[in-house]
Amino acid sequence: MEALILVFHVLAAIAIIALVLLQQGKGADAGASFGGGASQTVFGSQGGGSFFGKLTGVFALVFFITSFGLAFYASEQAKSVSGALDSLPSASQVSEDTVELPALGEEKKASSDLPVTE
Repeated sequence: MEALILVFHVLAAIAIIALVLLQQGKGADAGASFGGGASQTVFGSQGGGSFFGKLTGVFALVFFITSFGLAFYASEQAKSVSGALDSLPSASQVSEDTVELPALGEEKKASSDLPVTE
């Protein structure tokens, strides 16, 4: 089910991108006065702006619905995963007797191969 929603989500995103790129801008009507108005007769006298705008709105609605569906499935999976960490054993606590701290003022001897600068 999640894979099906993901497929619709990706297809809706691609359709939105394609429809936005196909739409004309607000300043594109200036070219119609120089003989470019014949290309808009396919969609009527208003052009394809309202058709593409409505279609973009439909695909945007599909995109939002699939986004909410994917978020719902992700939250359900996160609820099932959070209970798995409860079965892990806890770390044993370290008592203060086992850890020896150097006293103040004592010099610590270098235990590495790196040279010490004095």
